[in-house]
Amino acid sequence: MAKILTFLGKGGCGSTTMAIATAKQLAGSGKRVLLMIQDVTPGPAILLGQSLSAEPTAISPNLAAVQMHSAAQLEASWQTLKELEAQYLRTPFLKDVYGQELGVLPGMDQALSLNALREYDASGQYDVIIYDGTGGMGTLRMFGLPEILDWYVRRFRNVLQQSDLWRSLSPFIQPVSAAVLSTDWSGDILDRPTGEMRSMLEQGRDAVSNPNRTLAFLVTTPAADAVATARYLWGSAQQIGLTVGGVLVSQGDLGSEHEGAFAPLPHFAMPSQYSQGWDAVVQALPDIEHIAAQANPATVIDLPSKTVKLFLPSFDKTQVKLTQYGPEVTVEAGDQRRNLMLPSGLAGKSVAGAKFQDQYLVLTFG
Repeated sequence: MAKILTFLGKGGCGSTTMAIATAKQLAGSGKRVLLMIQDVTPGPAILLGQSLSAEPTAISPNLAAVQMHSAAQLEASWQTLKELEAQYLRTPFLKDVYGQELGVLPGMDQALSLNALREYDASGQYDVIIYDGTGGMGTLRMFGLPEILDWYVRRFRNVLQQSDLWRSLSPFIQPVSAAVLSTDWSGDILDRPTGEMRSMLEQGRDAVSNPNRTLAFLVTTPAADAVATARYLWGSAQQIGLTVGGVLVSQGDLGSEHEGAFAPLPHFAMPSQYSQGWDAVVQALPDIEHIAAQANPATVIDLPSKTVKLFLPSFDKTQVKLTQYGPEVTVEAGDQRRNLMLPSGLAGKSVAGAKFQDQYLVLTFG
């Protein structure tokens, strides 16, 4: 399994520069690094000094880079889908639809990139994968997809299982599926096809919430709008369980005006790559492994005190809405929703109180 790093910040603050510098630093230390770049414009290739493609391209010893071409990814995924259909259906109906004909719809970029990230991670070829996304909410939505999709599978499966429609149809589904599909679908029809997907989604969700596996860094300039955006992204990252390890400040230091804006995160002044070169930027980067160990945990569960603490910097109580459905609590903050499945020790209890303390939202269950 690879360590996954990403960078969050307002557009134009230097997220791609920081991603490339980090890739160079880790590759120089002997790590096998893959730099995944979402931007398909020529800019990243110019920064790297080498052309890029939809397949990993060697940049330097231990360092490869790949540009996420969504159309090519969609075509490959479509071909896989057709092969699965041909395997299970006696009369496939997608065989006459070709991947080259498909257009990339809004939102597909993140889903396709997440799948590519999962495949590169599973390949075992890399020690570190650095994802250079859109730098903002698009990146967070991509990393939040496993939790969102897992919620949809859980909720809609349960709703369907409890419906009169399912009770009426379920006695007929097994013999019909046995006649149409070349496999045995006996047992719980809804659980069988979703079980493998659920496992994959749970693994993805657990990887995002583990700072030893996935870690983000904020990138900002000293400008007030860039600082405010980075703070918002910091709080939003916690909604998907993504740990933020530190702040990289391009074009100077935060200065006294914003000195405490990201406390307790460490922040680092980064030199200009254009005026001082890559070596200066690489040398100014922090020790990634040390920062990961010091990062604030996104969720702290204390069963004896019946509390759950959610790290939500940059938000206050007026910006947070709580909804509880049985053992699941939905936390809305900003433009993000988090569905928190309570552990068994709290599953039968309701939220009795909520307060902010040291940038944590503390939920008490009674």
